[in-house]
Amino acid sequence: MAHIKDAGMERVGFCFLDRPSTSKQLELVQKIEQLGYESAWVTETRLARDAFSVLGAFAAVTSRIKLCTGIVNSWTRGPALMAMTLATLDELAPGRVICGLGAYWDPLAWKQGIDRTKPIEQMREYLIAVRRLLNLEEFTHEGEFVKLRDICLDLGHGAVREPKKVQLYIGPTGPVMTQLAGEIADGAIINGLLSPQYTQNMIGWLKKGAQKRTRPSEGFEQPQLINISLSEDEEKARYTSRYLVTKYLGQQPHIGKAAGLEPELLDRINKTMGGWPARPGGIEEAMKLVSDEITDSMTISGNEKKIKDRMNEWLDVGITYPIILPLSENYDEMVDKLAPGKW
Repeated sequence: MAHIKDAGMERVGFCFLDRPSTSKQLELVQKIEQLGYESAWVTETRLARDAFSVLGAFAAVTSRIKLCTGIVNSWTRGPALMAMTLATLDELAPGRVICGLGAYWDPLAWKQGIDRTKPIEQMREYLIAVRRLLNLEEFTHEGEFVKLRDICLDLGHGAVREPKKVQLYIGPTGPVMTQLAGEIADGAIINGLLSPQYTQNMIGWLKKGAQKRTRPSEGFEQPQLINISLSEDEEKARYTSRYLVTKYLGQQPHIGKAAGLEPELLDRINKTMGGWPARPGGIEEAMKLVSDEITDSMTISGNEKKIKDRMNEWLDVGITYPIILPLSENYDEMVDKLAPGKW
């Protein structure tokens, strides 16, 4: 497989977490479009911001870049509302919309009264129902999780009634959900904070799922979120990365499991932090339990050269292209230095 320095890294995505401000994000998305970035991804993390309001604003100030959720969950929006939302976004940005769907996480789901039973079965029913709605089918589905009766997407007044070309990705972490992505989705947005070794396993699971695929596999993509802290001061950059790694290890056990960490360590991190939300000073205290080795296996910290060199570790195991997820707050510097064509 070609290294980024050989391929020129023509494809790079950029992801917005819960920062910076929405006005700054609007400024940055125009900049990354001008610099040739492939895609702009917006997450829904905790209860900070919803992705679709931001993406609608992005659609108004861009004309080329793909606009993507990275990710939204499949539990809090019914499939009809999700399909209507995606059709509306596609009207604003025709042919540029990718919806990354995820299975959500506890305890946030629990706090809203959501019982996430059988997430694989729920995702299968949900994604297929959303796809049928976007295809403008009229149908009834009486499933275990999705119940739709004699339903069809209306579209806006005067809109041409033709299927909406929205791509539906799954954002997996575990082996079974990853195989489901390979089987039924248009692509997979591979989670961040995963080591190259674990990512290699995921590529294998995607291929295994593809063996059951009934849809055409042409165009299936598997980009990955890569968490990056950029600074000439490597220790400063690593501190920023360690903060986020610690928070995720203490709040989202599936990340720790994917990292191959001992359950006892993850439990200590969680208890030191104080759960979710963390107690004041809890994350800083728990950071003492997270080594440089753990931090570096899940993130990239350092200067421009270090980031570009280490990116090959993920590219070489088979991802389609990287999606930069900034941890440090020097967004303009990162956008400029890591732009396509500057590798």
